Amino acid sequence: MDYPDILHHGAKDGVTGSCHQLLMDSQHSLLIDCGLFQGAETSAEGKSAADRLAIEFPLDTIKALVATHVHIDHVGRIPYLLAAGFKGPILCSEPSAKLLPIVLEDAFKLGFSRDQKQVERYLKLVEQRIIALPYKTWFTLYDSEKLICRIRLQRAGHILGSAYVEIDLHYPETGEKKRIVFSGDLGAPHSPLLPAPKPPYRADILVIESTYGDRLHEDRRTRRKRLESVIEQALANNGTVLIPAFSIGRTQELLYELEDIIHSKKLHSTGEGQAVFPSHSGRGARGEGKKVPRDQDQATQTINWPTLPIILDSPLASRFTQVYRELKPFWDNEALQRVKQGRNPLAFEQLITVDSHQAHLAMVRHLTANARPAIVIAGNGMCSSGRIVNYLKAMLHDPRHDVLFIGYQAQGTPGRAIQMYGERGGYVDLDDERYKIGAKINTIGGYSAHADQQGLLGFVTRMRHWPSQVRIVHGETGAKHEYGERLKALYKEKQRPLELVIPRGTNDS
Repeated sequence: MDYPDILHHGAKDGVTGSCHQLLMDSQHSLLIDCGLFQGAETSAEGKSAADRLAIEFPLDTIKALVATHVHIDHVGRIPYLLAAGFKGPILCSEPSAKLLPIVLEDAFKLGFSRDQKQVERYLKLVEQRIIALPYKTWFTLYDSEKLICRIRLQRAGHILGSAYVEIDLHYPETGEKKRIVFSGDLGAPHSPLLPAPKPPYRADILVIESTYGDRLHEDRRTRRKRLESVIEQALANNGTVLIPAFSIGRTQELLYELEDIIHSKKLHSTGEGQAVFPSHSGRGARGEGKKVPRDQDQATQTINWPTLPIILDSPLASRFTQVYRELKPFWDNEALQRVKQGRNPLAFEQLITVDSHQAHLAMVRHLTANARPAIVIAGNGMCSSGRIVNYLKAMLHDPRHDVLFIGYQAQGTPGRAIQMYGERGGYVDLDDERYKIGAKINTIGGYSAHADQQGLLGFVTRMRHWPSQVRIVHGETGAKHEYGERLKALYKEKQRPLELVIPRGTNDS
């Protein structure tokens, strides 16, 4: 076998389960991510969901795991990796080192045990394994007469702590050198809170995601206006806007945008009839006795943004949001300027957090029974589990309410079904029961935390030295192939050599 080589254990036939093994030589390899499969991909390749959790590749040569970021589809199988006998370190960025234990605690409770002492022992083991790497700094992982391996993390702009990975391999006996880059998930330019990713100087081999390899996003200004417009139209019906959101990344970006809308509206707000919103108990709860607008004439209702309740109903998202606040040094300049102005982009006055399960159920009952404008952000992002499911069960049939998707919905998830069939008066299955879709369904694709086709192409073409081999992963079949065709055309135009590899899974044709 020629080295280096790459094996793809996940994200080759879809957008979840990211897991890639870099074979450096016959005795040494690295694992880049070890993520959970979601949606239809949990039973792809003819395997059961339980089989897709198993670690089916040998671990004897794997010297370390590099976590590009802490989304569950990139780190969710780490508990199973440790259970299978992995003994090496877990390398990640400094922000990810703070976020990863929270994600893995949740994954461990869901997959293994809720016994608190066992959870604490597991987390202690994880924390002992984590090596936090500063961005832009080379870390020597292995140094021998036959192989030298250095790793460097660079900002990927996807979520706080996300990184793409540069790996320099040197084989002293032959003098051969190779630089391999794993993109992880790349962020869109001008995303809230985070600096835009800058491509590497060079790469010999690039493994790149392609989630949106076949489409372009709206620009940030346009999507902000659409967000404001969609919410105002929805709330004019005296209903609730339900936003399924991923606990980390998307939720914080959405809060950041909503705070900015509220801030601008405060300058023009006027007094209106007020209704007292109920208080909510639970750790970190805010907004007790908050006021929300109620207009006697629904036909002419004007939404009073400065008093509109923004309800964050996700304990996990609340924990991540708190850590985001603690990691301000990693925010971009725009966000830091807002802080200097005395604003709290992630802790504004209208934000109500709902932590306890009892308070969550009370909130669902209240919003179902009372026609009052409100925005609810609840996990999980693809509507496959979590608190958003209870809201959907109670409200999805009612045309007063709206569901607003701002994130990618994988095939086989309830979120994708609601997107596809909502406008047709269809239905969705939730917890083995069928629910009619009567609410309005909206999607704002520009809020994706992933780079679009232009951003993915730019990541390659803005390198000083383009990679001679590009491996396209983490995308559905059409997105991977369209991105590949666009990439081949650019290489041909510049008369540069390209070996394009699209690892084949069962869903690829």
